[in-house]
Amino acid sequence: MGPHERWSRLLEILGDRGRIDVATAAELLNVSAATVRRDMDELARQQVLTRTRGGAVLSGVAYDLPLRYKTARQAGEKQRIAKAAAALVPPGSVVGINGGTTTSEVARELAVRTDLAGYGSQTALTVVTNAINIANELAVRPYVKTVVTGGVARPQSYELIGPLATMMLQAISLDYVILGVNAVDPQFGAATHDESEANANRAMAERAERVIVVADSTKLGRRAFARVCDTDAIAVLVTDAEAPDELVERFAARGVDVRCV
Repeated sequence: MGPHERWSRLLEILGDRGRIDVATAAELLNVSAATVRRDMDELARQQVLTRTRGGAVLSGVAYDLPLRYKTARQAGEKQRIAKAAAALVPPGSVVGINGGTTTSEVARELAVRTDLAGYGSQTALTVVTNAINIANELAVRPYVKTVVTGGVARPQSYELIGPLATMMLQAISLDYVILGVNAVDPQFGAATHDESEANANRAMAERAERVIVVADSTKLGRRAFARVCDTDAIAVLVTDAEAPDELVERFAARGVDVRCV
């Protein structure tokens, strides 16, 4: 287990427990106590946890973990999901992409598609995003027209949120939107932890002809605080092969095309 994955796991444990001591963390991570202390000191320096005597407690910013600590979760599944989702967008489309680990992978897949690269300096795809890391990924591709919303950057997801982002999104039209979410449930729809993030994502979904949700199986059948869109608004759900059959059937019964990859 490398440092990045170890830090991510340590923060996940803190998210569940609120506090942890060095000995317990070392046992759960299968590393030495000295390694745990160094990890805790580094994460405290980055202000995502608070060191205590003999351990650490959850810092305020760690409830919704910063994006850079989420990338190790379900990494293989997210790459397969991203590849399948990117393939659903034909050349010439206008597609909205919100922030998140899986949607960041989708952006990378779009960036290296050979059929799009074949357009050279001509526009093969227009991408509208409120995620500054995704804009950075795509802006160097001459065949992708990258449109970025205004707004205030949210450190956890690199998304631009607030009235400026929502106003801009309400003034455009999209062929597709690819949404990463924290939870998606057959009854309650797609949702995220932060209401401001949900507002921007909802505006994007409402302006799209076709909504594609990308979510690994750990997010299925779960609920989060702020709804992004109803289940009936989701055209396609791209998830991984571990998705429970019962949930897949419930989504399908609501008219969602579920792709398990």
